[in-house]
Amino acid sequence: MTPIRHNHFDRTEPDRSDRNRSDTDLLLDAARDCVLAVGVRRTTLTDVARRAGVSRMTLYRRWPDVRSLVGDLMTREWIAAAAGAMPAGADGRPVRTRLVDGLVAAATALRSHPLFHKILDVDPELLLPYVLDRRGASQEAFLGLLVTAIGAGHEDGSVRRAPVDLQARSLLLIVQSFTLSLRTMADETDPDLSEAAFLGELRTLLERTLTP
Repeated sequence: MTPIRHNHFDRTEPDRSDRNRSDTDLLLDAARDCVLAVGVRRTTLTDVARRAGVSRMTLYRRWPDVRSLVGDLMTREWIAAAAGAMPAGADGRPVRTRLVDGLVAAATALRSHPLFHKILDVDPELLLPYVLDRRGASQEAFLGLLVTAIGAGHEDGSVRRAPVDLQARSLLLIVQSFTLSLRTMADETDPDLSEAAFLGELRTLLERTLTP
């Protein structure tokens, strides 16, 4: 659940936006539990409402169907997993080093995420539109983070200069392909083709494409 954030005046009561965020997180938590239990296709809004302890109309007022609800759930979970893997703030290292570490850690975190595993195993068609047709909210959020980081890398001279949007989108394509398709290439019986070996190769690719 999203924690209540207080300002310097230390409010004793959360404001309306805090309460709305908390209510939404409770509903998304219930949706996550349902999907992990039975998959997306077998999850209904009635199931989610029952698990959350609310009426079906409470859900219908926010989401018209399960797919839109799961879309918001995926956005929340993917952004949290990726953001949690990224290094927090400046730590004295060049931006490129921190960015590469963060992207490899984010790919690792997403691949080990239980919701990602469930959807990839049971309902992979949910991910296809974001691979073939359009960008989703989580991809837009990732691009925003990348644009900021790459711009900082240009400033400290650790990242090769090129159009920032082009670099950000190219990086996302690379990381996305390793995240979604790695298991089609990895072979855990061969150390040279293990998941860890491929993640090491991802690090090399990112490092070399960003080095001036």
